Amino acid sequence: MFELSGDTLRLIRKSCTGKKHIKLTVGYITDTTAVTKVYNEDGEVDSSQDFQYEIGSITKTFTTSLLSKYVFEKKVSIHDSIQKYINGLEADAHYPSFLRLATHSSGYSARLPFTKREYWNLIVDLLIGGNKLNEKNPLNMDPTIMKRLIEKNQLKEGIDSWKYSNFGISLIGYALGQISGNGYWDLMNSFLQNELGLSDTYLGTSHNILPGYNKKNQDCGNWSWHKENLIAPAGAISSTAADLLKYAQNNFYEDQPYFSLCHRKHGEGTKKYDMGLGWFLLKRNNHVLLHGGGTGCFRSFLGIDKEKKVASVVLANYRLGRNEDEKIGMSLLESLQQYVVSTCKQEI
Repeated sequence: MFELSGDTLRLIRKSCTGKKHIKLTVGYITDTTAVTKVYNEDGEVDSSQDFQYEIGSITKTFTTSLLSKYVFEKKVSIHDSIQKYINGLEADAHYPSFLRLATHSSGYSARLPFTKREYWNLIVDLLIGGNKLNEKNPLNMDPTIMKRLIEKNQLKEGIDSWKYSNFGISLIGYALGQISGNGYWDLMNSFLQNELGLSDTYLGTSHNILPGYNKKNQDCGNWSWHKENLIAPAGAISSTAADLLKYAQNNFYEDQPYFSLCHRKHGEGTKKYDMGLGWFLLKRNNHVLLHGGGTGCFRSFLGIDKEKKVASVVLANYRLGRNEDEKIGMSLLESLQQYVVSTCKQEI
């Protein structure tokens, strides 16, 4: 039977120390067996309740999964320019394709849709651990600004270097919503619940979700999202560990054929990662898919090894230390990989 390693448990204890109200959910799946454990400042607690969390940028993988579905249904081409689906753009300018947007190689600045000053204020708040990010959702952007931002940030033809872009993924979601005729919000909620079967996963934070806390143990509440928020496709989903593990199974069994398009290498990313559609692919092993997320006072991580059929998830209602959620998730995923290898050797 699989057990969390000492290294993983030490990382969990470090992340929970000093956080009076933390609910750190750690989950894993080995083939068809899913397990979730909940930790507070004092250690493991009763995990019978499946807590709801803001999952931030893991939302991007759902948006690109929906894009892949539309490609398989021949409603769009991965190489289509967004100009085809966003009305009112100038005809003689260059616009990125869905492929460029989904691999963060569109050329759009990482700070969009913010001004330089707004962007650096957010970065400073993250570094000093302030409370401003949860007082009001800084990503509440009306779609009326979209056309102005696109035209103000004119792009040139050619392959652009990798720049992580909330704005780029948001344009994918907006375009898909326009194609469907229902808007992104209703389209995605239907996809989550009816197509993927994730009953506790939805856009926004209106359900019985945990509140977030800052490093001073102050209740920060939750980010509010509205249906017309332009940036919703990049970070508005809330979910549970159980649903994210089910989503992991959707991906490594490829329950729907369109998932395979998301998992292929479509471009270069960072020194450590290649790019699928929305997913980071580990360079040394492209069978491993990863994505993390963060809102004001929430952190999340999902790691999937398609080949070994294992996955790890980490969800926290605190703003953890630098990459702590990823460190826990990767430590757990590597332990799961080793467990599968050792089990196979024993069977032989």
